[in-house]
Amino acid sequence: MDFGLTLGQLYELISHYFLVMLRISAMLHVAPVFGERSVSARLRFCLSLLIAIVLGSSIPDTGIGIYSWAGVGAMARQLLIGAAIGLIVQLLFASVRLAGEIIGMQMGLSFANFFDPSSGNSPVVSRFLNVLVTLLFLTFNGHLWLLAFVAETFNTLPIEASSSLTGGGLYLVKSAGIIFSQGLQLGLPIIALLLCINFILALLNRLTPQLSVFVIGFPLTLSIGMVALFLLIKTLAPFFQNLMEKGFSTLEGLMLILS
Repeated sequence: MDFGLTLGQLYELISHYFLVMLRISAMLHVAPVFGERSVSARLRFCLSLLIAIVLGSSIPDTGIGIYSWAGVGAMARQLLIGAAIGLIVQLLFASVRLAGEIIGMQMGLSFANFFDPSSGNSPVVSRFLNVLVTLLFLTFNGHLWLLAFVAETFNTLPIEASSSLTGGGLYLVKSAGIIFSQGLQLGLPIIALLLCINFILALLNRLTPQLSVFVIGFPLTLSIGMVALFLLIKTLAPFFQNLMEKGFSTLEGLMLILS
């Protein structure tokens, strides 16, 4: 059966779609939701292959062979670009998890991690907030926006284009500051409230030594912390929506530097 393709044309076709798939696959392995442990590597591979087949026909062929030195460089660039895109979106979730870790420590729910950091179990508040922002990410169609952004990068940053990886790396490191700025902004009201409670308990302990702070301290901070966390959840949706806007603006800045 003759499909009208020579061996050289078939080789160029495979190289083209493989380079497209590499950028998408690297993003899916690093980005939140797609890169979770519950999502199998086989499913991510099939999804990246399907997206590459859909997008490959609209992307101009570069003529770069994957079994050449130029092909090796192109493959490395696609992996780095896709991983950088997924990492910036991952920073948004990391900022929320940081806020949850600090809140859990102040509420007294993270003493196991404090005394045994090697346990590797994230605090319950951090996991709870991470689940909520994952649902919000899907509700706001963040996964669709992310896939659309990756598709657009093939126009702004073609496969054959040389990228400023050094400038992109520095920009990525500077962007990591969003973890601390946004994480503290989210958790600061509860942190300040619990610090005031601890300060009042310390004064009571000095004024009335007969009163055991350890008896009333943990139940009080835990109860007030749960009420404050309930009130914080009401503002989580607009906060994360604003955080997503900043994240995609950061992605656009990264593409400008790389191009």
